[in-house]
Amino acid sequence: MEKYLLESIFIAACLFAAPAQAQDRYAADWFARVDKTQAEQPHWITPVATTTPRLEEELRYDQLWQVNSEGVTTDNFDGGKGLELIPFENVEVIFNVPPYLEHNSPKTKDGFGDMAFLLKYRLFSSNEEHGNYILTAFLGWSLPTGQYTNGALHVVITPTIAYGKGFHHLDAQGTFGIGLPVADTNLVGQTYLWNNAFQYRCFKKLWPEVELNTTFFRNGSRDGKKQSFVTPGLVIGRLHLTHRVGLTIGGGFQIATTQFHTTNHNAILTLRLPF
Repeated sequence: MEKYLLESIFIAACLFAAPAQAQDRYAADWFARVDKTQAEQPHWITPVATTTPRLEEELRYDQLWQVNSEGVTTDNFDGGKGLELIPFENVEVIFNVPPYLEHNSPKTKDGFGDMAFLLKYRLFSSNEEHGNYILTAFLGWSLPTGQYTNGALHVVITPTIAYGKGFHHLDAQGTFGIGLPVADTNLVGQTYLWNNAFQYRCFKKLWPEVELNTTFFRNGSRDGKKQSFVTPGLVIGRLHLTHRVGLTIGGGFQIATTQFHTTNHNAILTLRLPF
């Protein structure tokens, strides 16, 4: 009887210990998995505004100064950025902190914007030695957590395809996505988002770039309109800080190129700690 009791205790201990051991192995292999995943893709830098098709692991903070048609500047703290992780091979998850919008105008109340998440799945890629290209699928969604009028009315789901191709020191990265509200489409409207960034690497750490950012509106109050920006910019990085942690800093200036635009002459500052 005692023998069976001891065997039962041992089996139970193994059952409880197995998940813990698996978790320990998962945690211990985390950075090895990240390094393997990133070694299989191009080593370009993330553009200032366009979301890269590459998988990254970093902390990110953006600061935006957006000028409306009346010449009033809205200070956008964080720009909806946050924590980016690679929990599995070919997969990245991004947890975006709600931005804080300071409008500098008595007409509009300041407050936090919407919380958002992004899931990336890398379909295929090749590093610089084997083709220098990448194709990735995104699924983003935002929650209507914004205060006052600083967010959307409903959840918005944004499926996106992201692509990139490198040519020695030159690379092109782009995305095309559709913002789909889950309700009141005729009121909220759909957005078709097309962004492309063209970068050139020089002196190893400098990445001058030009981005083309376009939004097409369908349904809602802006039905049929288009808004486009050209965004010259510069990204510096990756600068070494510690064993794994680096620093990337960049900036850009958005200039509207279409007659319709909600803002113009917008400045962007981006700070990242890749690890």
